[in-house]
Amino acid sequence: MNRLLSAALAAALLASPLTARAAETAPREPYGIALEGFAYPYPVHLLPVVNDGEQLGMAYMDVAPAQPNGRTVVLLHGRNFPSSYWAPVIKMLSEAGFRVVVPDQIGFGKSSKPKGELHFDNLARNTIALLDHLKIDKAEVVAHSLGGMLGVRISRAYPDRVAHLVLTAPIGLEDYRLYVPPTPTEKIIESEDKLTADGYRKQLQTNYAIKLPPEAITPFIDARFNIKNSPDYPRWLRAFVSSGQMIYREPVAHEIALITEPTLFIMGADDHNAPGRPLAPEALRAKMGQNAELAKQLAAKMPNARAEVIPDTGHLVFLEAPEKYKELVLGFLGR
Repeated sequence: MNRLLSAALAAALLASPLTARAAETAPREPYGIALEGFAYPYPVHLLPVVNDGEQLGMAYMDVAPAQPNGRTVVLLHGRNFPSSYWAPVIKMLSEAGFRVVVPDQIGFGKSSKPKGELHFDNLARNTIALLDHLKIDKAEVVAHSLGGMLGVRISRAYPDRVAHLVLTAPIGLEDYRLYVPPTPTEKIIESEDKLTADGYRKQLQTNYAIKLPPEAITPFIDARFNIKNSPDYPRWLRAFVSSGQMIYREPVAHEIALITEPTLFIMGADDHNAPGRPLAPEALRAKMGQNAELAKQLAAKMPNARAEVIPDTGHLVFLEAPEKYKELVLGFLGR
């Protein structure tokens, strides 16, 4: 009996390092397509909405300040980023007394991924529905990247709901249809499905001229590629591609100069992001993505706008130059 116990104990001791190593190398459980398993910095709530007859849920964070100033900021995220990346800006604004509302738009982050196509008008209506739900009559809108296009649409469609508009490294300052030929959705889905995590990292670094350490970019890689093993990944991918088609098919460049609300463009000097550039004829590619200059030109045409360009920064300007960004945003909102 003792020999049997000794043999069992020896086998367990021999197996335990193997078990530990197996646990270390075991693949992570994939995130769900609503980013289940991916942590956000504040509690996430869900607002039911209906888009084109489809019942959906819009996720959002609602962060109350310790010493309220009676004003609210709505943060609008970009295409390739979950709204959790706003964490340092939420903290900055909250410390300044602002209530901060941070939605994931339908099709993104922890919100539902619809079967139908995405449209800026729907996203704008959803955002206003969220403000109505929270009983917020008027808000400061601070937007980044694709969120800048949405911020423009909200400001044009609901001018009485917007106090100030901050466009942080917005895309859509030009009409990409003038450069890029239309591409079928199925072809884009096939191409995006072949993209690897390493390829995506290089794509972000190249397209966005990111001035951040590699580990700071890793959460964006994880948020996208740990979804791939989810059984619902094809639905997520179609929604992601639909967002790219929305950018292409629904330009806002022609509306920006018509915005009357006080507007601040905050641009990274090295940000030349231009969605679809690789698909444009080679002779036209160099003309695309002159974003800082485009922002200056547009601001000059607007009744109440200015453009600030931060040197040595790329597309993630609020993460790359946080102190300068804080100075610009709080100074502007304090007007």
